Amino acid sequence: MILLAGRLYLLDELVYFYPIGHEAHQEDGHPERPQRVETIRRALHVAGCWEVFPQLQPLEVSEELLGQVHDPGYLARLISACRHGDHLDMDTYTTQYSWKLALGAAGGAMAVAEAVWQGRAKRGFALTRPPGHHATRQRGMGFCLLNNIALACEYLIRDRGARRLAIVDLDLHHGNGTQDIFFAREDVYYVSTHQSPLYPGTGGIEETGLGPGDGKTANFPLPPGSGDEAFRTITNEIILRLFDRFHPEMILVSFGFDPHWRDPLGHLMLTAQGYTDVLSSLVGWADGNCQGRIAYFLEGGYDLEAAAACGLAAVASLLGTPFKDPLGPPPHPEGRSWEIILRQARHIWGL
Repeated sequence: MILLAGRLYLLDELVYFYPIGHEAHQEDGHPERPQRVETIRRALHVAGCWEVFPQLQPLEVSEELLGQVHDPGYLARLISACRHGDHLDMDTYTTQYSWKLALGAAGGAMAVAEAVWQGRAKRGFALTRPPGHHATRQRGMGFCLLNNIALACEYLIRDRGARRLAIVDLDLHHGNGTQDIFFAREDVYYVSTHQSPLYPGTGGIEETGLGPGDGKTANFPLPPGSGDEAFRTITNEIILRLFDRFHPEMILVSFGFDPHWRDPLGHLMLTAQGYTDVLSSLVGWADGNCQGRIAYFLEGGYDLEAAAACGLAAVASLLGTPFKDPLGPPPHPEGRSWEIILRQARHIWGL
């Protein structure tokens, strides 16, 4: 046992994945840079909650599993691009090390998901880099190469006996790749809160699934200026009530910290305290409904001070420790236009 913030914790209270060598995936001047992960790791180290918990090694990602999530033609193009250090598109770079590191990030996501699913750890936090939620079945985009959280979900369903999983995507941007992969599936409930209008232009509130997946996708496109109250209300009054219907056996969170008010790529007003509140609600639901199974997987976020604060907020929510927001509220008041989205969502979902 360890003593942290005045409380005793078992060593399996939390497991991490850290992408060793991820610094080799970088491009000068690009916002998706190694400092994003290193700032979080450093903040957790200073807070005394990094070395004390286990760090898992990535699992091997089989060709069969990759082919379940991504089109083989895309995988061949990605391997070729990485071999030559080519761009997949104007925004999405590779280096000669990126394929190995992308496999490592996906394998790390799988390792954390498996540990929590099997009860070898109570919670998990995978610092997955390169990120993944924009990677569709057919292409990589939006800084993403392989869809880490989708591969972790598919692994639990295909190889570990999971039947119903939920993904909550808290990134600034809609996770079009994750939605694409599971849009017609009935075994994965995908939920996204994201700024709209904004890249990649998907994630309308009317996008609710297709065929067997009809009603298994819920999007909350939030206007600029939406902040803590919007996220707390939508989480507690809509998302958790949808989970009451679906009964997921585990919650996997795409943890982007770019909705934070300091982020340079967006205009949402979420604070680090707001992150703690939202994540703590999800943790509380997991404790009461799916044996506490919940894990976070890093996606976007580009302000380093926000990275440190939100990383600490994430771990505080997983451990149930007190959190004091070092950055405080935004300089401008939150807007109220998100209430239109709330009313529309209540109508669509009959809540």
